[in-house]
Amino acid sequence: MTLRDIGRSTATAVASRIGRAASKVQEKRPIPSDLLESEDAYLVVFDAAGATGSDIQVRFAEDAILVRIDRFREFHDGYDTVYPGRGMSLDGRVELPADAEVDAKDATATLTDSGTLEVLVPKTG
Repeated sequence: MTLRDIGRSTATAVASRIGRAASKVQEKRPIPSDLLESEDAYLVVFDAAGATGSDIQVRFAEDAILVRIDRFREFHDGYDTVYPGRGMSLDGRVELPADAEVDAKDATATLTDSGTLEVLVPKTG
């Protein structure tokens, strides 16, 4: 093993640890989201880059929209992962206003081509 090989091996080990730490931090932070309101509905928009429809779970509980994303890394032929830096299990929660009257069973969730999850919750009142 040459000095250059040792240097590369050390750099790869350090990058791998940094990447794993970064993905763990990302997994502990809530998914970025926006809450919008119109006359007849609330719209909650979550960042869901890299997710597919089967990766996403959406629930309504305790006057809040709860989202869980379990995404997977794609493998690329001819490439090795230097470090895994993206969080794979992400959670989000958005509280609706305390006076919100909504019909959760008629809510819809749409994953857009641009990588956002849009949850539309109709108002009842």
